Amino acid sequence: MAIHKLDLGEFDEIDYHLIAIHTPLEDYRLAFFINQRLPINLGKSKNEIQINVKEGETKFSRFYFYDKERAISWNLIQNKNEVLQQKNDNSQNLFSNIKMEVSTKVYLLPEFKKVDYFLKIENLEETIEVTQIQSLLNTIDSISTAYTVETNKIKSKNNLIF
Repeated sequence: MAIHKLDLGEFDEIDYHLIAIHTPLEDYRLAFFINQRLPINLGKSKNEIQINVKEGETKFSRFYFYDKERAISWNLIQNKNEVLQQKNDNSQNLFSNIKMEVSTKVYLLPEFKKVDYFLKIENLEETIEVTQIQSLLNTIDSISTAYTVETNKIKSKNNLIF
C-alpha cells in the first residue's frame, strides 16, 4: 500500500497584502472614497466575518470586489466591533433584578487595536505596487494614515481566512 504525505507548508503561504487604515469614517463612506481613488468597485458583502470570543459572538463588516481581468480580490474589513452581553445583578439591594447590558470591544486582529480598517489585497500582481496603493489611500482627506502591515508578524492570521 502506498503512503501519501501532505505538505502543510503550502497552506501557510501568505499570498496577500494588508494595508492598515486609521480613519473616523463609517465603513460605507470609506468604501465610497476608496472606490473614487482606486480603480475598484467595493460593495457590501453579505458574508460578514464572524468571530467567536469568550465574551460572545460578533460580526465584522466586509466590503468586497473581485477584479476578473487581473484575478485580484479586494476586501475592506472592519477591525473594531462590540459584543453586547446581558448580565443579571444577583445582589439583594434596591436595584436587584435589573438586567444590565455590558459592551465589550472586540478586534479582528487584536495586536492592531488602534487600526480601524484593513484593506486585504489577494493575488496582487507585481506590476501594481502596494506602496502606490498606500499613497493613493493617504490622499483621502478623512484617512489619518494608511500603511502596509508585515503579514509575517500577525499573530491571529486565522481571522483573515474567509
